[in-house]
Amino acid sequence: MTTKFLRSLSSVASSAEINKKYEVWRRTQEAVTKLNTLQSNAQTLEKIRKQGGKRSEQNVPNMIKFAERVGISLDDVDKLSIIHVSGTKGKGSTCAFCESILRHQGYKTGFFSSPHLVEVRERFRIDGIPISREKFTNYFWDVLGKLEKTKKSAEDPMPAYFAFLTVMSLHVFLKEKVDVAIMEVGIGGQYDSTNLVRKPVVCGVSSLGLDHTSILGETIDKIAWHKAGIFKPGVPAFTSLQQEAALNVLQNRAKEIGCPLTIVPSLPMLDSNGDDITLGISGTMQRHNAALAVQLCKVWTDSRQKDQSQQEAPSEDDNNHQFILNHTEVKTLPTAVTEGLRQCRWDGRDQRIHKTGVSYYLDGAHTLESVQQCIEWFKTSSAEESKQISGRVIRILLFNSTGDREANVLIEPLVDCGFDAAVFCPNILFSTSNTVDATNLTVTKESQLNRVLANMLLFERLAVKKLQQQKHEKESTQTDTSCSAAKKSKLDNDSLENGDNSQHTVCMIEDSVITKDFPCISSALTWATQGREPNTSLQSFTEVPSKLRNAEHIQILVTGSIHLVGGVIGLIGSE
Repeated sequence: MTTKFLRSLSSVASSAEINKKYEVWRRTQEAVTKLNTLQSNAQTLEKIRKQGGKRSEQNVPNMIKFAERVGISLDDVDKLSIIHVSGTKGKGSTCAFCESILRHQGYKTGFFSSPHLVEVRERFRIDGIPISREKFTNYFWDVLGKLEKTKKSAEDPMPAYFAFLTVMSLHVFLKEKVDVAIMEVGIGGQYDSTNLVRKPVVCGVSSLGLDHTSILGETIDKIAWHKAGIFKPGVPAFTSLQQEAALNVLQNRAKEIGCPLTIVPSLPMLDSNGDDITLGISGTMQRHNAALAVQLCKVWTDSRQKDQSQQEAPSEDDNNHQFILNHTEVKTLPTAVTEGLRQCRWDGRDQRIHKTGVSYYLDGAHTLESVQQCIEWFKTSSAEESKQISGRVIRILLFNSTGDREANVLIEPLVDCGFDAAVFCPNILFSTSNTVDATNLTVTKESQLNRVLANMLLFERLAVKKLQQQKHEKESTQTDTSCSAAKKSKLDNDSLENGDNSQHTVCMIEDSVITKDFPCISSALTWATQGREPNTSLQSFTEVPSKLRNAEHIQILVTGSIHLVGGVIGLIGSE
């Protein structure tokens, strides 16, 4: 059983209630276990990568067929009032802001997101809350049953994991009769499963960067081409500020498709009246995401009001909704909009969880730009917290990077954060097992552990290289040219840059960062917290070095993978 589920039982009074809750949990586990059989295995995915995603063109046509087999026609999809958002960084936050803004305006919201942090059902939110386990289970078996019944032969395909969840999201939103459906693209846009949507109310593209390069291409212009694939003829589209190469592609595709594209500037701290515009999600980049969300919601509410009105003359109250962003100011926002921005919550992004003796700083950053923003947030927030603590504070990094992401791009800026230790582990909760919600069949355990070791060795090389440079700069300013013991122990720069791992143990020199790798998240947290985290096991507790002991407080930055962040939250709980 999951830690989260076991904690929930503590509030249940009678044995009958416990049995009922357990039965719901058991049925949910069965559903998710069955869902996991739709994941492509590691070997299949490797073949697809080698083909360069050549089969992707069939994704949307196949999605239409899958939806029809469940009883959902394109006309049914058209009835949903959809906000469709793509992007590399911040598309989930943008969608979360949209959901919160519209919910605070009194609309019934549906929100389909990916990936999930702890439980799959988090991907389906109604009025900001993940659907219940009961509803998830019922909707899942309903959709799966219809797909299995409509198989004409054993060769007829079943949708892959994400495609199935996309079909299920449409089913959920139609059954729940939402006013608005906010749909976050999975990967790319042009061939993404969500792109069966042909008549969204408005489209948005959040900040773009290099990610999923084996599928989308290795340059920003190729990635932008895919992201702009969600644009539809005549449907207004908005984008955050972008690199010039990306913006050029977005503008060209908008012209080809025949839709108006508007660039949205960042949201200022104050509106034109001098009132604060506070965001519920931390981080400087969230100003861009919030601004994009405000504009998307403005178009959606205008469309909604137009559909519901009888062309009546606008009242004075209507004029309060005529807010726009420009490069100099933001006009006064309606109270519901500012409240939606302020009360928005999106776990795993610039999130801090404080406990006795330890604080977790959680951000699923997995691109260079997002890691840089994460570092800025962590340095500021951790420094502010440290001022409130009288004793010694130590900082520890918990990191993992997966997929085709270049780990060196993510790790190098983290080396400069002044960590006392860096810990590496795969996105596996426990060494002997994983929860069904966290099960990942797309990679082997061996490949995950190999990646962990590679990440650790890379961090060590970069840390030693930095130490060498610092000592060289210090020695160059001194008149004494005698060769110090520390200088003798340095690695040759050429061997570092050529990836020579043979002397990585140099990281044990006194001035360097302590590094440690573990086979699972639980073991890594037990070591990093020195047993202070009550939700991890001390059975395999490894002694920590003396320089890390007796600290008053431990600050742990968890980053590099949203799945790693989700695993940590699943173990420690979320405030």
